[in-house]
Amino acid sequence: MLRDRLVSLSINHPRWVFVTFLFLAVIAAIQLPSIQVDTDPENMLPHDQVDRLYHEEVKQRFGMHDMIVVGVVNDSHPAGIYNPASLSALHSLSESILTLDGVIRQDQMALNLVDDISQEGVGSIRFNWMMQQPPESQAEADAIRDAVERLPMLQNTLVSGDNQAAGIYVPITHKSESYRLSNEIQAIIDTLDSEDEFYMAGLPIAEDTFGVEMFIQMAISAPLAGLMIFVLMWVFFRSFLLITAPMIVAMGAVIITMGLLIGQGFSVHIMSSMIPIFLMPIAVVDSVHILSEFSDRYKPGENPREALKNVMGHLFTPMLFTSVTSSIGFASLAFTPIPPVQIFGLHVAFGIMLAFVLTILFVPAYIMSLSNKRLAQLKDHNIQQDDNSLLGRVLSWTGRFSVKAAKPLLAVFMVVILISAWGVTQIQINDNPVRWFKSDHQLRIADRVMNNHFSGTYDAFLVLEKADAVPPHQQLQQQLESALDQANIDPALRASLDEKLSAAEDQDFDRYTSELGALLDRASYQDRDNEDFWLDLLDLVEAAQIEAKYFLNPDVLKYMDQMMLTLEQSDDIGKINGLPTLVKTVFRELNGGDEAMYRLPETARGTAQTLLSFQSSHRPDDLWKMVTPDYLSSLLWFQLSSGDNQDVSRVMQQVEDYIAANPLPEGVSANWAGMSYINVVWQEEMVNGMLNSLMGAFVMVLIMMVVLFRSVKMGLLAMLPLSITILFIYGLIGWVGKDYDMPIAVLSALTLGLSVDFAIHFLERARAIYRETGSWPATVDEVYKGPSRAISRNAIVIAIGFTPLLLAPLVPYITVGFFLATIMAVSALVTIVVLPAVIEQIKNKDRLFGGKQEA
Repeated sequence: MLRDRLVSLSINHPRWVFVTFLFLAVIAAIQLPSIQVDTDPENMLPHDQVDRLYHEEVKQRFGMHDMIVVGVVNDSHPAGIYNPASLSALHSLSESILTLDGVIRQDQMALNLVDDISQEGVGSIRFNWMMQQPPESQAEADAIRDAVERLPMLQNTLVSGDNQAAGIYVPITHKSESYRLSNEIQAIIDTLDSEDEFYMAGLPIAEDTFGVEMFIQMAISAPLAGLMIFVLMWVFFRSFLLITAPMIVAMGAVIITMGLLIGQGFSVHIMSSMIPIFLMPIAVVDSVHILSEFSDRYKPGENPREALKNVMGHLFTPMLFTSVTSSIGFASLAFTPIPPVQIFGLHVAFGIMLAFVLTILFVPAYIMSLSNKRLAQLKDHNIQQDDNSLLGRVLSWTGRFSVKAAKPLLAVFMVVILISAWGVTQIQINDNPVRWFKSDHQLRIADRVMNNHFSGTYDAFLVLEKADAVPPHQQLQQQLESALDQANIDPALRASLDEKLSAAEDQDFDRYTSELGALLDRASYQDRDNEDFWLDLLDLVEAAQIEAKYFLNPDVLKYMDQMMLTLEQSDDIGKINGLPTLVKTVFRELNGGDEAMYRLPETARGTAQTLLSFQSSHRPDDLWKMVTPDYLSSLLWFQLSSGDNQDVSRVMQQVEDYIAANPLPEGVSANWAGMSYINVVWQEEMVNGMLNSLMGAFVMVLIMMVVLFRSVKMGLLAMLPLSITILFIYGLIGWVGKDYDMPIAVLSALTLGLSVDFAIHFLERARAIYRETGSWPATVDEVYKGPSRAISRNAIVIAIGFTPLLLAPLVPYITVGFFLATIMAVSALVTIVVLPAVIEQIKNKDRLFGGKQEA
């Protein structure tokens, strides 16, 4: 049998086991320095995922970039930010940021980099830099304030509505540059002689900063957790001999698994950074069971080989099944549509099976390498015979109480289950990378301050697109050919026109109509007899050219304008910037500057002329961030004060409701893009994927339990602690109001593995003891002297061992630490309290356990 071969290898060739183990650990450790950290939530979706592809396409189409938002706040000066000193600091900071590598200079937005749009005379407009030089007097600062307040595009975007804060929008080449740039910007801020307060916010900086701090935390939390487990195991067992082997196995499993992940070229994401934390407790458990069992069976002076063979023969099967079931729990994450979660689940599953193999090979080899004197010390620290310890007395009482008060206990747990089920219904699916930091972190503080002053530092983009059933060049070609067929014109002119018309599909429509218009204009001069005919065709071409630019259509702009005005009444939406706002602003200045003229032109030609005037500004390309050059797509920039998925989803629903009540113009579609939207998408995919993987893994584990125990009843009993623990944990999450985020979702896999592990050991030993004694009371007594103590100590060691995570500055680590401890405590409690109570209610225990076997 494979079991016997593995045991024989470890017992007879311990040095080979040690050398092989060391070799694998060294090879894996060599890979660790090449680690690549990735915390981009966009990578939670596959590269070919539809929403992600569309998001990237929208960014390219409209020239959008990830941005760091720098806030300058002055709430002490009577004029707020509009004072010479604050505006001078803002000007200096903005100019210095332009010099940094990684900043897209032409798209940076600040008061010194935007235009003051003013009226120069009827039909003409003036574009001056808003703040080319810092103001030298309060009067000049007030003039800047007055100019900003006349420009809706800037108000509450570049300067807050309360006039106490101004922003600098820093577009960057890639979000992975944001942490470096934020430090360089902070270094510039530190050199400023200013009494203003400075903040930096935005999703890119939050995500990249988390990546850096996650890397640091990974290097601190895992060793601290390991040290805590080591200390606690020593407190329990008082023997370095007992605890050294489990710690070596755990550390080896972690190093080899992480080395494999990094060596394969995978980036370390937020989930894979937690592999050591998830893997370490599982890797420790089996080693402790072997050492505990060995110390109970071994007698000093005897040959340890026989004792080891007996122990491994007794524990191999339950250990194998606990490892496989735990692996299934994590491997099931491979069926989620989230690549980082898939990688995490598969590598933890590998690590668990690796830990099992290392335990089977290394621990017996470790025992065989000990001298007789040290082997004798194991007996001195026998952890299963210490019945007078506090834990021993508590467990003995628990066993008796669980049996005697079985019915009341089960009634209590039924109430807990019902309450937990209600708690599950209260769970709210929500995530926000900014919330991955503690509330006192500088990024959380900046987020609160800036979103309190401004319309919002979170972006979402609603893209309106026109799709014609018949391409515009085809429509124009049909109209022109129909008119030409009815006219008597020079054959040579007709031939040249036919040639031009036939080439329509090969050219951009705007260029095509311009060339066609020039041809018709020449024809009107060459063919004076048909001049009116050619001019009519020229008007037809010009009209088609304007009509094809769909988002110049007054009715369409009015629809967009009304949508923006209505949605901006929502408390969830800070502000919406879009083409209608720009058109109304420029049109007002072209028509005398009176507020009554702040409206949309009546014709498409008027809109086109308005936008042509804007093209004379210092930032003409800003137009193409609102509409594409062919005017067939237009983007609405939603500024939101919250990036929480729930809040973003509520905004999306409000837009959907508006469109339902006010249908989009025919042929127009509306689609979302932006990181806030992408976060909503991967959260929904994760939740559905996690639910499916959990259900599939649950069924697989149930089948395995039935196979292991060769009994449907025993299989169902083994699933009981798992089921109650999962329900309780998620009920607790709903009760305390903790958002269901990525770390919480993955905890289901950990619950699946650890809860069923305890049940397997408990039931396997209970069945073996019952077959020896034939008495349920005697079985309870013996079970609470051995397996229950091992289960309890494992649970206590692991639960308390991960308390260092509660001190981490990153919320996901705190979440994992707290709920990992809770999972261990609840699953152990259900195993040693509820299982005996349930078994007590089963009348035919001989059938359940297989009856007493004759010696």
